[in-house]
Amino acid sequence: MSEKLIKLGIPAGSLQEATAELFKKAGYNIKFQSRSYFPEIDDPEIECMLIRAQEMARYVEQGILDAGITGHDWIVETTANVHEIGELMFSKVSRRPVRWVLCVPNESTVKSVKDLEGKRIATEAVGLTKAYLTRHGVNATVEFSWGATEVKPPLLADAIVEVTETGSSLRANNLRIVDEVLQSTTRFIANKVSFADARKRSKLENIALMLRSCLAAETKVGLMMNAHRSHLQQVIAQLPALQKPTVAPLSDPDWVAVNTIVDEAYVRNIIPQLKAAGARGIVEYPISKIID
Repeated sequence: MSEKLIKLGIPAGSLQEATAELFKKAGYNIKFQSRSYFPEIDDPEIECMLIRAQEMARYVEQGILDAGITGHDWIVETTANVHEIGELMFSKVSRRPVRWVLCVPNESTVKSVKDLEGKRIATEAVGLTKAYLTRHGVNATVEFSWGATEVKPPLLADAIVEVTETGSSLRANNLRIVDEVLQSTTRFIANKVSFADARKRSKLENIALMLRSCLAAETKVGLMMNAHRSHLQQVIAQLPALQKPTVAPLSDPDWVAVNTIVDEAYVRNIIPQLKAAGARGIVEYPISKIID
């Protein structure tokens, strides 16, 4: 790999497609090749590599990668010393943080973490779980789980610490949540030496800016409309805009154009209110990026 290239880690597995989709919205097209760990990207200054999110922070810390995308949970788990360029609020299912939770079978007598003194806990996040137990002054055996963690209680473990977005898998396996261990969101991280390089830092900050702008725009739409000047204040009063709406004169001096950005979920309620307030020619249009 050339030292002039940005060596960028793309999370393999559950986040892979979501990451590629986000990069595409930001203007970077990533193509995955069968059996290849080096996806193609349409930027000659970037070279991608597929790495498991669990390992990403370690390889970024070591400088094998200049930057990568991984979860806050795996940065904590590996205690990696990396620079966090920014938070990217996306995951494989939703745009909410994922949660690492302490779970036991529904019929278990365990009511709190204190009840797990001397018990056995299975998890993929051993370091994270041990740190959690230490904070609560609990001594328990923590075993690494190679998968299918939800099915281990009660025969193979008294409890588990598992990641969840919706909780559906936990419910399906007759488990209940005792406590939340950690909330995690996706982070864009960089090697500290790489980030100290002005050229690489500028490139990485630009990538982060574009990715965040796409996420910021996901739940927003634009609205533009015309309004008679006599109705302008009534129209503006209906708009919960990011900032004050743009108001521009039209060829008819008695009319103005109003342009703003609103939450998409509110549009169905706002448009009838705008019309009732005197707005005309109301147009809704999609927003691909928002940069503050």
